[in-house]
Amino acid sequence: MPSKPVDPHEVRAAVEAVLPWLTGDADQPARPVLAAAVRLSLRTLELLAPGRSVEVRVPPFAAVQCVAGPRHTRGTPPNVVETDPRTWLELAVGRLGWAQALADARVTASGSRADLSTLLPVLRF
Repeated sequence: MPSKPVDPHEVRAAVEAVLPWLTGDADQPARPVLAAAVRLSLRTLELLAPGRSVEVRVPPFAAVQCVAGPRHTRGTPPNVVETDPRTWLELAVGRLGWAQALADARVTASGSRADLSTLLPVLRF
């Protein structure tokens, strides 16, 4: 469970603010706008898939632990997903599929539980 509750309206507004960038209709948003969209959408994933067996990292903005299973407590977790902010947001809203992101090497996923395909997208527009 995330440390703070996630307001669905706040998440939607934050991600909606970056949609023109994701579609190529605008320049990259300001860092605080991008950070909010990434952090809130990751926290939404955390709510949808509670647990601590997979760590999802989107540097430089956030990392969350999610997905039920063995809990990770020290060092590098055995199940890690890492990607850049744009790729994460494209996955989060369904503009990019999990398999395609892996095939294009836009996501690294290691470990037997690191497949997020059944959890994505976390938001629909």
